[in-house]
Amino acid sequence: MSEAAQVKEVVCKFRTHEPHARQQEFLLSTAKRKVVKAGRRGGKTEGLGIDAVEDFVNGHRVLYAAPTSDQLGRFWSVVTRALQEPIDKKLLYKNESEHIIEVRNTENRIRAKTAWNADTLRGDYADKLKLDEFQLMNEDTWGVVGAPMLLDNNGDCTFAYTPPALHSRSVSKADDPQHAAKLYKRAQQLALIHPERWATFHFTSMDNPHLSKKALSEITQDMTALAYRMEILVEDVDEAPGSLWKRKQLEDDRAIVHPALDKIVVAVDPTVSEDGAGDACGIIGAGIKGKHGYTLADKTMNGSPLAWATEAVNLYKGLEANLIVAEKNNGGEMVRMTIHQVDANIPVKLVHASRGKIVRAEPVSAKYEQHLVHHVGAFPALEDELCLWLPGDKSPNRLDALVWAYAELMNINFFSDIVIKDFPE
Repeated sequence: MSEAAQVKEVVCKFRTHEPHARQQEFLLSTAKRKVVKAGRRGGKTEGLGIDAVEDFVNGHRVLYAAPTSDQLGRFWSVVTRALQEPIDKKLLYKNESEHIIEVRNTENRIRAKTAWNADTLRGDYADKLKLDEFQLMNEDTWGVVGAPMLLDNNGDCTFAYTPPALHSRSVSKADDPQHAAKLYKRAQQLALIHPERWATFHFTSMDNPHLSKKALSEITQDMTALAYRMEILVEDVDEAPGSLWKRKQLEDDRAIVHPALDKIVVAVDPTVSEDGAGDACGIIGAGIKGKHGYTLADKTMNGSPLAWATEAVNLYKGLEANLIVAEKNNGGEMVRMTIHQVDANIPVKLVHASRGKIVRAEPVSAKYEQHLVHHVGAFPALEDELCLWLPGDKSPNRLDALVWAYAELMNINFFSDIVIKDFPE
């Protein structure tokens, strides 16, 4: 009996946790492209682990990818638990640091990698690809690297995701935070025409029978209503009920080009994290012509103060802006000093507001309602923040920077609740 056959015989006598009914649906599907939308702790990663083991036992080369090491760890515990007996019998080679289990001297392998984007997924190939938490990955992870991996053997891919609440989107590497939701909708349509190629699956956190019903009931007290709808009930929401900005409004007023502008500013909502591990720094470029504002650029980034100051200065120069407007609540004079460390000649206006963010956001959103603000091109991450933010939630960085930009350009004083410190003469 061959080594691979011995592995199959041993593993077939051993099971991972019995899949719950909704996991079984995607595990039994033979579609080549499966898109799984599941709630937090709904069992999607466990299901991917079971799927990977079955693919491996049937002789396939499996590659699993997730954005973080924590997510990878959950998958790895499933596959190592399932394959522990043949590993102990030395029928399989296991490399713990590289997260590899394989039949020696064959292409039959499971590998787990962390992958935010195309570059972190490069350097491998597979005929069974599993992309977990796909909504947090950059789209190129699939389109540029993942899909070509499957060409040699006409392989299969499973995409799994949970609709991300706003706090999750802030760490996403996606250009469009809605890309997984759009893939799911597209796959639903394609499945009607090509069911052998496309299939979609949807289950909530409640569909996992192993979760505490009491805990699921009580979690509503710990989450916002919107986050609960997205992460527990698994709804792809692209606009919060009662949000100050509307998708249709943004789309109707979108511009392809802008006129010669009277004034251009770069607005900065700074972070003071030394290593860039904290909140992102909001960096928005905008201009005005008459009464109409034009959003020109979104360069929001994670980075040290010197890194975001350099990005803001580069945008200032690239747009030939008139000044940089920066909130001083988080850092005070350090904000101006950091920008001037990059270029001492750039005019910087520091602004400070003492009351809530809704006081600042509402008059700017009113300008949008009056069709006086146009986005020049598409800014998916910014527009996601605008349309999903609700008063009372922590306001995201892009939104804050945008509000400061239009406060300066449109002379909005936030009901006299703003203290402005102009740049030196």
